[in-house]
Amino acid sequence: MIDPSPNAQRLDAHRLSVAPMMEWTDRHCRVFHRLMTRRAMLYTEMVTAAAILHGARPRLLDYSVVEHPVALQLGGSVPSELAEAVRIARDWGYDEINLNVGCPSDRVQSGCFGAVLMERPALVADCVAAMQAESPVPVTVKCRIGVDDQVPEEVLPDFIDQVSRAGVRHFIIHARKAWLQGLSPKENREIPPLDYPLVFRMKQAFPDLTICINGGVATLPQAKEMLERGIDGVMIGRAAYHDPAGTLIGADALWGDDHAPDAHAVVRAMKPYIAAHLEQGGRLHQITRHMLGLFAGRPGARGWRRVLSEGATREGAGLDLLDQALAQVQVEAA
Repeated sequence: MIDPSPNAQRLDAHRLSVAPMMEWTDRHCRVFHRLMTRRAMLYTEMVTAAAILHGARPRLLDYSVVEHPVALQLGGSVPSELAEAVRIARDWGYDEINLNVGCPSDRVQSGCFGAVLMERPALVADCVAAMQAESPVPVTVKCRIGVDDQVPEEVLPDFIDQVSRAGVRHFIIHARKAWLQGLSPKENREIPPLDYPLVFRMKQAFPDLTICINGGVATLPQAKEMLERGIDGVMIGRAAYHDPAGTLIGADALWGDDHAPDAHAVVRAMKPYIAAHLEQGGRLHQITRHMLGLFAGRPGARGWRRVLSEGATREGAGLDLLDQALAQVQVEAA
């Protein structure tokens, strides 16, 4: 399907990454994204430490070798539980372990992890120290610039200072506050204003740390401009899902790599993976739901989405439906 090159360029894979997104960036989505970019770091959906300790570990942690470089994002706030989850996950060979200090959902808050941990930097420091003791790969943190009535200019540098002194060298900063009360998770991704300058100041204040920026980045030119301004990396979220070709095909140029398959080639390259999934009893829509935006903004996008949306959930749907959808693209584009 593709050359996985699991060891290539991992050290600087942070230049561009695809954000962990619940119910979106599952293993099928990550394989699809990897076909468009060989270089970018991919992240799992957030998995709670408690789920790994008590749940079905293969279901939670399995992934395809082609996904490298790939990071596991964990949620939790009990150092011993996070350490045990990291110890268990070692056997899966992830390239990075990331701690979620940014999710504002009610469910996450009730478990005292996610964005609420911005109020507890000492606890975060204890968590990452415990995780690093069990991890052969870097432990990183994804956070917000603050929550609720916190003053980001004050709390963010203090948070980075305390957590970096515990050993973390890589921070991914969503350049928005999170409002823990009054806004839904969706609203928290859109309503609080972005403060990119603050994140750039954090890079200046902590030049020896890897500082990556997240939030509102929608295009490759925007990501390139941020890198040129001195930030270490850019994480793209919803844009990479809704317009994957527009944000990921050609992204490897950020590393001087000319890998840039066209969208039709990506569909063809997905076929062996989809066929194997179907042979194992999987359903077509479990994969194609992640592919609906492949032709976004391009001729044939509507037909592509319609054929897959209407047919992929039907019993027995197979690769022939993918061919029908691709043929529809070609008809509309003619």
